[in-house]
Amino acid sequence: MNILDEILSSLPESSIPVRKVIIGVHWTLVCSKHAGLGSTLVNCGPHGHSHMQEVGTLLSKSAQELAGWIKSDNLLEASVGIAAINSLLDVNESELVEINAAEVLARRAEHKNLTVVGHFPFVEKIKGKTNNCWVIEKNPYGDDFPEEAASQYIPQSDVVAITGTSLINHTIESLLSLCKPEATLMLLGPSTPLTPVLLSRGVTYLSGSRVIDEEVAALTIQQGASFPQVKGVRVVTMSSEK
Repeated sequence: MNILDEILSSLPESSIPVRKVIIGVHWTLVCSKHAGLGSTLVNCGPHGHSHMQEVGTLLSKSAQELAGWIKSDNLLEASVGIAAINSLLDVNESELVEINAAEVLARRAEHKNLTVVGHFPFVEKIKGKTNNCWVIEKNPYGDDFPEEAASQYIPQSDVVAITGTSLINHTIESLLSLCKPEATLMLLGPSTPLTPVLLSRGVTYLSGSRVIDEEVAALTIQQGASFPQVKGVRVVTMSSEK
């Protein structure tokens, strides 16, 4: 079973109604059993080329139906899907640590080879602590490498950090397959599902987010907030390490 199907099969079976769907320019919020975040991604192409299905009727669907959209090739629909998944996950708070992904990576990647898939702002701060720090980015910036370089650098890496958006664009399986068995793996970013399914697939750290005040989060997201501007959310990490 692939990762997306395994995550979907782990969700509650009883139909759970959707209370709110907000698709902001940077973040998507779905509120059902809980409130869940996902990056807002859109397919590239001419204006109006990629229509979202059933607009205006999403609140009539169950959260599980929307979660299934994670498998859509329409990135906007898949963005709703990951947010719906995150809204359904029951997370044991005792398993969470309030620590930033950058702190974990700075410690684990010291004097080692690190690949980061996705250009995160913290990269420049931790580059000097590593032997090598290779950044793979779909839209390369500065010293970033294009996504085709993943097959060259990930197999050389002792620590690999992969953006949670890899679930939305369906690259997660191929990226994980490039990692050497002994590598420390992190999935990071607010889209990251805090689920044991990913830990069972060899991911060491899940550095994601929990919405603690959905009204405040919704207000900032619908007004165009980038993640540092989103309120009512805390950054947490789940680990397979005991």
